[in-house]
Amino acid sequence: MAMALSERHAAPVAREPESVTVEALVAADALLLAAREAVAARVAPGGKVDPALLDAGQFAAHGLAWLEVYRQALHAMHAWGASLAAAGGLGELERLMLEAAFGEYLARMAGGLPMSQVEVVRPADLHLDDRALQAFTGNPAVRTLIAKGNTAQRRQRLAELIEDGDFGGWALGDDTLDMTREQFRRFTDEQVVPQAQAWHQRDELIPLELIGELAALGVFGLTLPEAHGGLGMGKVAMCVVTEELSRGYIGVGSLPTRSEIAGELIRAGGTPEQQARFLPRIASGEIIPTAVFTEPDTGSDLASLKTRAVRDGEGWSITGAKTWITHAARADLMTVLCRTRPDAAGYRGLSMLLAEKPRGSDADPFPVAGLSGSEIPVLGYRGMKEYTLAFDGFRVAGDNLLGGVEGQGFKQLMATFEGARIQTAARAVGVARSALELGLAYARERRQFGQPLIAFPRVSGKLVWMAVEIQIARQLTFSAAREKDAGRRCDLEAGLAKLLAAQVAWAAADNALQIHGGNGYAVEYPISRVLCDARILSIFEGAAEIQAQVIARRLLED
Repeated sequence: MAMALSERHAAPVAREPESVTVEALVAADALLLAAREAVAARVAPGGKVDPALLDAGQFAAHGLAWLEVYRQALHAMHAWGASLAAAGGLGELERLMLEAAFGEYLARMAGGLPMSQVEVVRPADLHLDDRALQAFTGNPAVRTLIAKGNTAQRRQRLAELIEDGDFGGWALGDDTLDMTREQFRRFTDEQVVPQAQAWHQRDELIPLELIGELAALGVFGLTLPEAHGGLGMGKVAMCVVTEELSRGYIGVGSLPTRSEIAGELIRAGGTPEQQARFLPRIASGEIIPTAVFTEPDTGSDLASLKTRAVRDGEGWSITGAKTWITHAARADLMTVLCRTRPDAAGYRGLSMLLAEKPRGSDADPFPVAGLSGSEIPVLGYRGMKEYTLAFDGFRVAGDNLLGGVEGQGFKQLMATFEGARIQTAARAVGVARSALELGLAYARERRQFGQPLIAFPRVSGKLVWMAVEIQIARQLTFSAAREKDAGRRCDLEAGLAKLLAAQVAWAAADNALQIHGGNGYAVEYPISRVLCDARILSIFEGAAEIQAQVIARRLLED
């Protein structure tokens, strides 16, 4: 059992840049297994999770999920270092980043894992006994990396190495991906960064002209098969593009999200006729989709959805309320999760409808019978706007039931969650990178007491750790994307990446604002926007607490 779990959840070790990191990974794997057994004994007796015990032991179970986040992150970083070493690209900067990542994360695994600002999971919370903990902390490789991997001296050297904006290689290992990254880096610098602050401050929709340019670049069909008008580039490419666009503005980086969800729904669950009708138009940007899932009183509890759709002649009639619907006014196509079988309890009664509607405008956002809505003012994540929707006999064509079979809606939606969470992780990495770049620029330019802010260790140290942890989150996200591209189940890996990247984005934005001091609190400075944008990332696409619960169940039941 122990070896099987280790093999299942550990990334394969490639060419070794440092034997010490390999030894540390073995120790980390053993610690995870010991924690899993200890927590399982309390919440999953007999190998099956008891819901009541899980709720009572939630802190420990979620702590186990976070322990797995850190363990898998170190595996991803080791693989990154090995890939760079194999290509001759493991320079001083990357080696120091690798060792800092191991030093800091191993120390947290030994002493306390921060689940949030006020929740730190200690080894005792995981019910680890002294023997298991001492085997980890007494491991020579673990001791060495904790003691030497993330010292003040090393952070100072890293600060010197990143001061010109070089934050280390990505190890994409593919010329096409490298060219794609460079193309969208230039596009973001030229078309997004100069406008982002104004879009945010005016709380206006991203211009249709920019959406047209993104469509021309293939953004909305990036992962769709060529047979359906897409580029067929895979989820790693999606991560690269998403990170670069989100670095400029999270709203722009999020524009492809609904196209990704709708495209995945129809590609995987649609009839051949639905695929032929919708997918090429989604890929070209002709159709702007929106995802219509959440309801006012349900949140993450999708089994309790109440919005109804009933057969009405040759079509469907939808009645009910939805909330937190992004880009709803502008959308041409709504993927609506609703209850079509009231006699079937829970998930079994849910179906997905492909609800077409005319595109709205600022003056008339919902110009169609049976549908009305109101905007939800938000702190950040602007550019597409959020809405509550009210359906009152809204008509949908009879052949627009996804897949043509009722009761498959929840299953169809679950098939999209891996890709959606991977993309959300990439958005978070992009937001974090924006914070790092803003913080670094300010620290270099702003002078206090006769020297630039970056000369002060507690300023440079913040920037260094941002750079290191962004690389960690990126590599964990790429790891999940590669699993998806290989056709393997990766809901666990996608959840781990999303959980960590969201936390990294918030920490980076908060620390970059701190570097700005009082100016960071002024709305004229872009870092104030980035802080607001970063906050949503641990909430949508599965709140952090829900995500940890899902991960814990996977670990405890596998």
